[in-house]
Amino acid sequence: MKKNSIILFLLLPFVVQVTCAQNSDSVSKKKYVIVASKPMTYADSSNVKQLFFAALTEKTNGRYTEASDLFNRIIQIDPANDASLFELGRIKRNQNNTAAAQDLFERAVTVSRDNKYYWLSLADCYEKVNDLPKLENAFNELSRIDPDNPEYLFDKANVFFSEKRYDDALAIYKQLEQTIGINDDIIANRQKIYLKQGKIGPAAASLEEMIKAHPNQMRYYIMLGEIYNSNGLTDKALKVLEKAEKLDPGNGMVHLALADIYREKKDNVGSFNQLKKAFALTDLSVDQKLGIIMSYLPKFPNPDAKASALELSRVLTVANPASSKAFAVLGDMLLQNELPKDAKAAYKKALQLDDQVYVAWEQLVRLDLSDNSVDDAIKDGQDALAIFPNQAWMNYLVAVAFVQKKLYNKALGYSTNVPSLESQDKSLISQAYSLTGDCYHGMKDNKKADEAYDKSIEYNPDNTYTLNNFAYYLSLRNEQLDKAEQMSKHSNDLQPGTASFEDTYAWILFKQKKYNDAKIWIEKAIADDKEKSATQIEHYGDILFYLGDVDAAVLNWTKAKQKGGAAPVLDRKINEKKYIE
Repeated sequence: MKKNSIILFLLLPFVVQVTCAQNSDSVSKKKYVIVASKPMTYADSSNVKQLFFAALTEKTNGRYTEASDLFNRIIQIDPANDASLFELGRIKRNQNNTAAAQDLFERAVTVSRDNKYYWLSLADCYEKVNDLPKLENAFNELSRIDPDNPEYLFDKANVFFSEKRYDDALAIYKQLEQTIGINDDIIANRQKIYLKQGKIGPAAASLEEMIKAHPNQMRYYIMLGEIYNSNGLTDKALKVLEKAEKLDPGNGMVHLALADIYREKKDNVGSFNQLKKAFALTDLSVDQKLGIIMSYLPKFPNPDAKASALELSRVLTVANPASSKAFAVLGDMLLQNELPKDAKAAYKKALQLDDQVYVAWEQLVRLDLSDNSVDDAIKDGQDALAIFPNQAWMNYLVAVAFVQKKLYNKALGYSTNVPSLESQDKSLISQAYSLTGDCYHGMKDNKKADEAYDKSIEYNPDNTYTLNNFAYYLSLRNEQLDKAEQMSKHSNDLQPGTASFEDTYAWILFKQKKYNDAKIWIEKAIADDKEKSATQIEHYGDILFYLGDVDAAVLNWTKAKQKGGAAPVLDRKINEKKYIE
């Protein structure tokens, strides 16, 4: 059976790609998309069917290049195969090739003008390129195909709004009101147009009518209040919303709207009181309330902002005692207000309600470590890892706890997990290798310790902790002093004025017999050390001894002993008045 050659014409009020020449600058003139089919044999028809199903299979399996090739083969055989034009267009759209997708969809609607899915896809293309006249026509066609669907009229009204054809948009909303009745979307969109036109009166009047018809619907009071407030009529807005509050004092949205009004009037106390009333109610979701608390964060570290966020967080947990999120945020705000003990209790409560909140576990373990509750850190960390075994940070924190107890083998069981669990956070990986180095150092395995410290610096060449400690340990062993000197100098460049780093650098210079330079750096260390460490004062004495000032050396060794230095070698230095290794 042969298929007759056809030429299909689609009359459109816009320019589209055509196979014949079209030239016109006016969108009101008729434009044509021409799709010509070829005569097809029975074999051609059979081949097209097989190719189409093969193409769909390739597309379903995610092989889009192969699918595209097959759809193109179909279109070469049958240019009027609208299903293939459409499917190929969808592939192009998903590949963000909007121009190609638009051309294919236009050809598809030319062949099958009454397919709404084709028009919806075409409308999506027009919207992406902001071709509003063509978009308007697409919604006209969709309304023709599916006249009972009001969404297309809403979409068309939005096009008119974008084109600033406000009266045309209002006419559509009037049409919608006649067909589906008044609703909040129509009201809100009308208000938007009235305000663009500067017609506050009509915008307010329509809402006042809704309030008269539905006096118990608080949303109309809120919408009216927003109109007045956004146009500088805060007193009118306040009057409307105070009336709403009297009618329904248990409506959280009314209290939020009042909070906005009081804030506009610079009444921060009144605004905050309204927020507290809203937070005490359960008609607002926990997530809504959390969003308001989070809005205070940009104002931190302002103490008033932190205190307000904390107070709202407390109210939140009272109103929502079963919400793990609420207690977790309370913990965060308590930490911001430097109340770690209370924060710890809040995180524990959050985890009692829902132990699947990982961030609460991590905060809890960090607090355990910060207040030196090492056993708690181990227990809480292991409980967390029973639920979240692949969390790199938690493995690291548990390792830190075991290191503090000098249980180095157990610590290694966690610190060595981190590099395999984390690939992006180079800083964490560096810290984990550094901690592994500390473990091996504590176990007197210098070779493995050095390898771990080298790995740490490989991942983060600016890890000041590793640079300083590794350099110091090398100096104690009197090994690789040039490398130690370079690392220590780098740590001081990165973090100047750090007494412990300056002391390390001075000690390495001392080991290198650069006594004058060592004296400069040990004096810096002592000046920057608020606690005046006994170790640094002892080092000062060591350096002075080699500079030939024995009396000053003995004086500093004596000061070091008075500061708590208790090593037997220190007594020998004082008694024998000489440096002893």
